[in-house]
Amino acid sequence: MYSAALLTLFLILSITGSPVKAANYPISVPIINRLKFSNGTNNLLAHDRARAQALRNPNKLGQRLASGPLWNQYMGYSIPVNIGNPPTRYNLILDSGSANTWVHGSWYVETKTSFRTGQPVGVTYGKGYFKGIEYLDSVTVGPGLTAVLQSIGVASESQGFNNFDGVLGIGPIALTLNTLTELPTEPIPTVTNSLASQNTIPRDVLGIFFQPYSGSPEATRGQITFGGTDPDLYNGIIMYTHITEIKPASKFWGLDQSITYGTTEILAFTAGIIDCASSYILISTKAYERYKAATGAEYDPATKLLAISDDQYSTLQPLNFHIGTETFSLIPNAQIWPRSLNTMIGGQEHSIYLIVCDIGIHMKTGEEDDDKNGNDFINGYVFMQRFYVVYDATNSLLGLARTPFTYATTN
Repeated sequence: MYSAALLTLFLILSITGSPVKAANYPISVPIINRLKFSNGTNNLLAHDRARAQALRNPNKLGQRLASGPLWNQYMGYSIPVNIGNPPTRYNLILDSGSANTWVHGSWYVETKTSFRTGQPVGVTYGKGYFKGIEYLDSVTVGPGLTAVLQSIGVASESQGFNNFDGVLGIGPIALTLNTLTELPTEPIPTVTNSLASQNTIPRDVLGIFFQPYSGSPEATRGQITFGGTDPDLYNGIIMYTHITEIKPASKFWGLDQSITYGTTEILAFTAGIIDCASSYILISTKAYERYKAATGAEYDPATKLLAISDDQYSTLQPLNFHIGTETFSLIPNAQIWPRSLNTMIGGQEHSIYLIVCDIGIHMKTGEEDDDKNGNDFINGYVFMQRFYVVYDATNSLLGLARTPFTYATTN
């Protein structure tokens, strides 16, 4: 894509006097839980449904349409990232539904490791976008974890990201296709892909650990492991399953699963995604109606969530996700919104709200919802708070394991 001699010279200049020490083994980095509510759950659902809609329509206006954000109201995770030498620190949102990494141009500081390629780059998200110019720079995501000559976008224009410094895309590398305007068939290595190809980490693998919300709206409540997994963060063994072959979920962290509530089938075997930047668990409309009927829940117009009584909560059954050779169950407490946050989403302080929602795609498309659309569920971060998740790009696998919080009653 660029002159080999030019890049070699630039690489030598960029690391002279500041050698990058390769870790060559998995390293875990803390990640921060950030909560921001504007107009309550309505906007969180709008965020999640925009991502679902974007997944259904993977291309728009000649650019990659990532499963994209409405970051002005958000419940998710960010990671501190140092870019350049001397480094400038940026807090970037972790997004498994996209693969480009970018920062706001007004905050980007050019240093001796910054190389402007001049290539226009952009991503149109579900409810927002960025566009700007591609740079190559040193990107450090943790101790010993520096990707040199890493492609990043420096945004000249963006919408929907006012509260954050940018995005760290950790999705599959194929999601970067069509993001370089003049080189649409050229993939951009993700940060993890670069770390692996530069032998800084042993494999192109991410392990992600979250824990349920408690206390402060902004706190360290998770870790991301680059290059492998951290046995201290999960219990037992990791169950691996192949990335689904069903489109469009196959382009993301996609998998096949079925869902039962107790012994009642809620969702037949179908494809969807695991997504760390979606707040809820979203399922097809027909599956949502089955879950609503099985739990006896009522739709609450104030929060736009399902609500149940104390008596109904006492008889709530496990929600079972049948994936690969294992069943991963959400206990009753894992199926409810954190009650300490009820008033922040417009709910009643002592009410009980469920975190399973209607994916809502048919509301915009008018398509028949037959549970077989190729993205019939999103296991969002309320799911990931209960299970350790591994994305193995090297072998096209997803892994799941139980954690000390799988059966916790924190909500």
